[in-house]
Order: sequence, then C-alpha cells, then structure tokens
Amino acid sequence: MKKLDGFMHGVNLGGWLSQCVHTKEHYDSFIKEADIERIAAWGLDHVRVPIDYELVETEDGTPIEAGYQYIETCIAWCKKHGLNMILDLHKTAGYVFDNQEDSKGFFDRPELLERFTKLWITMAKRFVKDKDILVLELLNEIVDPDVSEQWNRLIAKTVDAIRAIDSDVRIMYGGVCYNSVTNVKLLEPPKDDNIIFTFHCYEPLIFTHQGASWTEGMPLDYRTVYPAPAQRYVEDTRKYLKQMMVDNFGDTVSADTEYSKDLFLALFKEAADTAERYQVPLYCGEYGVIDRAELESTLRWYRDIHDAFECYGIGRAAWSYKKMDFGLLDEHYAEVRDEIIKLL
Repeated sequence: MKKLDGFMHGVNLGGWLSQCVHTKEHYDSFIKEADIERIAAWGLDHVRVPIDYELVETEDGTPIEAGYQYIETCIAWCKKHGLNMILDLHKTAGYVFDNQEDSKGFFDRPELLERFTKLWITMAKRFVKDKDILVLELLNEIVDPDVSEQWNRLIAKTVDAIRAIDSDVRIMYGGVCYNSVTNVKLLEPPKDDNIIFTFHCYEPLIFTHQGASWTEGMPLDYRTVYPAPAQRYVEDTRKYLKQMMVDNFGDTVSADTEYSKDLFLALFKEAADTAERYQVPLYCGEYGVIDRAELESTLRWYRDIHDAFECYGIGRAAWSYKKMDFGLLDEHYAEVRDEIIKLL
C-alpha cells in the first residue's frame, strides 16, 4: 500500500480554530509558534489543523481575511520548523458532526452543497501555493450511514472544482459513520493519483470515550480497562451506545477474543485492501484515549494501535495536542507522555 510520506506521525491541533469560542483572544492564545516548535521537537512530521467555517466566513458567506491569516501563519510556522500540515474542514455551513439535529438535510440542500464547494475553491486558490507541505481534507466525519452516495457525489464535484485550480494538490476524504474504517470501502474509486483515503479510530469507543459527557448514552461514571475481552466491549457498547458504534467493530470480534494488536489489524484490513486496490494512501486522522482512562491501559492501547499502523504503513495524527479531554500536553498524561510520544 502507498505511504503518505511526510504524514506518518502527527498530532491534531483540536480546539484552536475549531470546536472553540471563535474570538481573536482565543485564536491568539491557544496555539503559538512555540507549540509548533515543541511538536517538531517531539519528532513528529505533521499537524492536522481542524477549522470551522466561522473562522473564514461570515454567516452570509463573506470571506473573513483575519481568519485566513491564522491558517497562513500556521503554514509559515510549519515551514519554519519542518512540519507538514493537513487543513481539515471540521465544520461547514449547515453541517457539523457533533450536532446531527441541526445538520439534517444538509445533503438535500443545493445551496449548502454549493457553498461548501465554493469555500473549497476559495481555500484552494489561496493555499495551493503551499501544496508541498499541505493536504486538503474535505470534511470531518460524515455521520449518517444513509448518505454515502450523496457524499460521494459531493466529493466528486468538489474534487473537480479543486482540480480546475490545481492538478495535483493532495486531497483527503473519508467515509460515513463518523469516518469509520469499516466504511472506507464505500468510497468511489479516486479520479487521480493525489487522493488520500482517511478514517478515524477510537475503537473500542466504550474504552476510549469512557465517561465522556458528549457521547450519547455514556454513563459519566463508566470505567473500563484495556485490554479486555472484545465481547465485553461489544456488550457494553450495545448496552449504552448507538447501534452504529457496535457496527463499527465490523466482523472482527468474537466471543473469546481479547482486544489486541491482532484485532486492530483485522479491523484495518478491509480498508487497507481497498486502498491497495485503488493505489491510494490510507491515513488515520484521529485516534486517542480520553483523560478518564487509567494510564497503563492508555499506554497498552497506544502500543497496540501503533503496531497495527506500522504493519500496514498507515500515517496518522493523534487527538489531540492540548485540552479537548484528550490533550497530550495536559497534566493527566504527564507520567506517560514521553512513552506515548514514542508511539505516535
């Protein structure tokens, strides 16, 4: 399978230009050049930078120049310190992964789809000059499993629009069900050689998101360890979470199997085979363990998923650099931070 050279070991800058209070004070204080310098010193090769459309557009679609300047500044910092960068549109007008109620009907509203494509035309015109270090990620985590065909159509339209501006800037996108690895197979064959398939992996979610207040159905006091029998994770997932989270295990789980590197290998295999068939790199844009989990379990999980990434040659970016309940820079991870960094 093709590797995404320069994007093998990274971290997300979650909470900076996305999932945040969109104010100048926040933008100026949350991430600074020293953070990019530190990430480079960790030995990583790239950052994934989620942005919300509110950073660069008003509600009526008028561009916000000051917002674009933060992206420009991050690109300049990355170039200075030898990092590559993924520009991830985490939220677009009318759609965001973590508010499906307000996102209903996005794929049935031509004016929103047109605005999405136009935003990428604007960003492509601005940033293709930096394509030597940059990947453009179209949209974070399509949730609804029933919109796969509509999403593929929007991908094709948007890729064509970007290609009219530049023939070989790298473009990344993933599948439905929260960008699950089990739905990479539903993506259409890529149109050219500079397409990357991506997925996110927080499996088993009942472990990596234990006690998460934003995860529907999750008890705040729920705790579990890693590894454990895979069937136990399935049973607890079925008990507390949405069926989609059970389905995301795919066919990798049996009653007598303990979750391990081998299960990650099995979970990734179909997506890796799809990427091999289409000769595209496969990339994991998010993975990590919440700060409610015990540290030894967290380390064991990171070791197993790291080994599976290495076996397939999958590039990745951990979620997340700071705060966001997963922040590697936060005090919770202090005892094991150096070990985790080695596994990124």
